[in-house]
Amino acid sequence: MNKDKRYQILSRLRDNNPHPTTELEYESPFQLLIAVLLSAQATDVGVNKATRKLFPAAPTAETMLALGVDGIKDYIKTIGLFNSKAENAYKTCKILVDQYNGEVPESREALEALPGVGRKTANVVLNTAFGWPTIAVDTHIYRVSNRTKLAPGKNVNEVEQKLIKVVPKEFKVDVHHWLILHGRYTCVARKPRCGSCIIEDLCEFKDKTSD
Repeated sequence: MNKDKRYQILSRLRDNNPHPTTELEYESPFQLLIAVLLSAQATDVGVNKATRKLFPAAPTAETMLALGVDGIKDYIKTIGLFNSKAENAYKTCKILVDQYNGEVPESREALEALPGVGRKTANVVLNTAFGWPTIAVDTHIYRVSNRTKLAPGKNVNEVEQKLIKVVPKEFKVDVHHWLILHGRYTCVARKPRCGSCIIEDLCEFKDKTSD
């Protein structure tokens, strides 16, 4: 895919959604971190249902730490892998309280050192909470990048590096959200909704559908 076509795709996505954000519900960098930590192999809808009860009860690292592992589990048991996620959330809260005065550090290295936090989670927090031009590649972004040929790669790291390289600076902060939403609602896994896609004429996917 050439540079001009990429620019047109990103321009259309921006025009369609000038101020995109995550569909996870949160009111602070701490709550975003916990929500993203809980979202692995779970839907944002499912995470939001749990955090609507969890966050009012424990809105800060200190209050969530006070719940204990079992207390956290009670709030998140509707989410997959809730046992390990509760352990990681508790350990993360302890580190935040002990080392960072309960605040979320604005540092990739510090974030990736937290239990259950990998590169993707760190990228989401740095991007959404702090406005960094990071690109967190999940299954939706991986699929859209490869299917459209916007930034093809054999794995999520390759796609991330390709996007960082080819996405112009003006789009970098928001491209993560545009591609996730596009993959979640239009360029879906089984049968993409090409007929209602705003970038269909620019996309290089060969097996387009009429839907």
